[in-house]
Amino acid sequence: MSARTAPAARRHVAAALLAVVVLNLPLGTVYAFSVFLRPMEAELAASRAELSFVFGLALVAFTVGMNLAPALYRLAPAWVLVVGCMAVSSAGMGLAASAAGTAGLAVGYGVLFGLGGGGAYVLLVQGVNLMLSGHRRQGLANGFIVSLFPIGAMIGAPLFGWALGAWGLRATLGGLAAALAAAGAVAAALVAASGMAVTAPAGGSAAPPERKASVFLRLWAAFFLAAAAGLMVLGQAAGMVEAYGGSKALALFATTAITGCIAAARIGGGWLADRFSAPGVMVGAHVLALCGGLLLLAAPGALASVATLAMIGMGYGLVSGSTAAAVAVYWGAAQYGRIAGRLYVAWCAAAVTLPVVAGRLFDLSGGYAGAVMIAVAGNALGVAVAASLPRRAGI
Repeated sequence: MSARTAPAARRHVAAALLAVVVLNLPLGTVYAFSVFLRPMEAELAASRAELSFVFGLALVAFTVGMNLAPALYRLAPAWVLVVGCMAVSSAGMGLAASAAGTAGLAVGYGVLFGLGGGGAYVLLVQGVNLMLSGHRRQGLANGFIVSLFPIGAMIGAPLFGWALGAWGLRATLGGLAAALAAAGAVAAALVAASGMAVTAPAGGSAAPPERKASVFLRLWAAFFLAAAAGLMVLGQAAGMVEAYGGSKALALFATTAITGCIAAARIGGGWLADRFSAPGVMVGAHVLALCGGLLLLAAPGALASVATLAMIGMGYGLVSGSTAAAVAVYWGAAQYGRIAGRLYVAWCAAAVTLPVVAGRLFDLSGGYAGAVMIAVAGNALGVAVAASLPRRAGI
């Protein structure tokens, strides 16, 4: 590589990573959906159960979009595909802004927003991993990418709260639709400037051998077990802190702080996977979450609940970041988007298992001890599953 080529390559990678930031921050506001609950209930006469369905549908559609995106790789240049996916996502949010009831909201926010966002996300992570193939900081880059969703929620939640008070629900959703369209346009321009491609050069990596199926299933399980507990924390942190005697102020602080902890842990998980093995990071992450659950079971209380939720959330974040790094290690950059899409089915499944069970157990018992016990058992199993993963590719 010539002296002139190296700086140019770095500029191209920087442009590609900036495109990921521009796109993922507004997409990550899906995690701030709870801010819209009361305004949507009032504006659309919707029940909490109906709105929970819309949120779950958005996660399912996002996962479907991730798995459909690899079929688009050869149809057009990467920047054109990004524009198309974000046009779908933005149009969906616009439909949600004008929805007369939950049916329109489900189609707009639940299906189109999620479907387009998932497709755009995979296009960018595929392209970035091809550009960073073999780079010693590839894990850190992937951890950074997956951290952008909770960061987007942290930024979006207060902005949405302000906008809802100043302009109302429909204008706020309309503004988000415009932001998604603008993000898509800027990201597409950056993708074009970076020269990003989403297909490997001729003679690149071949499809992974079938013997990797066992590795995939174990990685899927380790991610699912961490995500189930982590998404329970993301979805019910405030309620859990209050259930253990915490004030509303403490619950609000915990919710914001835990989201930040998860974002930092995702970056940390990728960074650690560059220096150690991804399975080793996952084992340590599950142990951290396991200890957090045991702490709350042994000494229930408001402050203990905050510490526990932070430990479970950080465990989830570390597993998320190291899982993103592990995909590149086991399957290579050429297969990254396809494998990542399949792995995110675990995230989707996790969203509709333990978080739902935790809510039901709370309705029945008035507490979260049962849900914490399930999380502890899941993290214990996660330790064993992660420990069984190979430390490097080709094993």
